[in-house]
Amino acid sequence: MMVAGVGCVVFGIMPKASSIVFAVGTISFALMQMSQTYDGNNITLKRLRGIMVLADIAFIISGLLMIENVYRFFFPYVANTMEGYNTYVHVVHNNWVVALLIGAVLEIYTTHRIAYVIKKEENETNVNEE
Repeated sequence: MMVAGVGCVVFGIMPKASSIVFAVGTISFALMQMSQTYDGNNITLKRLRGIMVLADIAFIISGLLMIENVYRFFFPYVANTMEGYNTYVHVVHNNWVVALLIGAVLEIYTTHRIAYVIKKEENETNVNEE
């Protein structure tokens, strides 16, 4: 849902519906990831889980910014002066891409690091058993 929503918005295919699809996808993905817990004692994995939560928050923020960018709910209330318009453009206009990029980079980093740490722990456990 996230990839389809972003692709359709970027290429201008039904941007209003696509932004909703993307937002639902980000919320679903974040809830799915946040429901997975780590109950072990490894501090590195706990830290990486915390970074994953930050990535999920960045995804949700990107969904909200995309919806605001497409529908412009707050635009009439904020952009009634030139200063308000400039602020709106700097804060909202296409900045969903930045939040999505931050979330994606954090997600890729944590995914690879978690796999590496788990593999390292398994190797250490196997060496200790022999």
